[in-house]
Amino acid sequence: MASAAQWIEGARLRTLPMAIAPVIVGSAAAFDLGSFRWLNALLAAAVALFLQIGVNYANDYSDGIRGTDDVRVGPLRLVGSGAASPRQVKYAAFGTFAVAMLAGLVLVLISQSWWFILIGVACVLAAWGYTGGKNPYGYLGLGDVFVFVFFGLVATLGTTYTQAGSLSWASLVGAISTGLIAVALLMANNVRDIPTDSEVGKRTLAVRLGDRNARLSYVLLLAIAILLPLALVTQKPWILLVLLLIPATLVPSWVMLSGKTRKALIPVLKQTGLINLGFSVLYGLAMVLPKLF
Repeated sequence: MASAAQWIEGARLRTLPMAIAPVIVGSAAAFDLGSFRWLNALLAAAVALFLQIGVNYANDYSDGIRGTDDVRVGPLRLVGSGAASPRQVKYAAFGTFAVAMLAGLVLVLISQSWWFILIGVACVLAAWGYTGGKNPYGYLGLGDVFVFVFFGLVATLGTTYTQAGSLSWASLVGAISTGLIAVALLMANNVRDIPTDSEVGKRTLAVRLGDRNARLSYVLLLAIAILLPLALVTQKPWILLVLLLIPATLVPSWVMLSGKTRKALIPVLKQTGLINLGFSVLYGLAMVLPKLF
């Protein structure tokens, strides 16, 4: 039986900013539309956080039983290390998915957005299908696309819509940017795992691009994410706040481009998660401050 500390490590807390960032951006966009709702925002955050933890446990389970995690450079994997049985980790994934769905159902009831039930089901299926099932899309190089769609577009725009009942250009731009940063985090993770993924036939986008091109794409993703909001600067001058994030991107970008060893890439994951969180806060302030002053 894994210890509590091992279960927490298996939840991969460093990835949680990727879940909370789109909720912050989406809520700020709703505030900009004049319809921010605390309860809806908290429920959206609960859905995103528990879905992310569920994805992490599901990934641990599926990669573990396939042998993908038998030789790892990164942090602990519950199944691969033998700390927990595959059955325990699978049930942990299902349990967190259930909590996410319950929070989502309450959000649907409050917002009266009944069609969001279908989106919720799609989110859970996508979470499991990343590395689970007979043909996991994460092994085909499509994981980056699904991360962008669900942790960028769906999470951000869904948060805005369940509060404001409508969308805006600010919510769309924010969704694209936070989604691109989430993809950058996944790219950094997959660059680290290129050797082991290649051996077991896991053809992630990083594997398909090759080491050098995958590293370059990480920097490009961050650059586009930070510069894209400038398209709103004429209507929202406060959006220039996002440029304050540039210094935070320099170290992880240098680590990626300098060809550091696989182990040296581990801190990049946490740094990229914090970049996403920082982006969401600065973007949110750009939406909120003009309404307050």
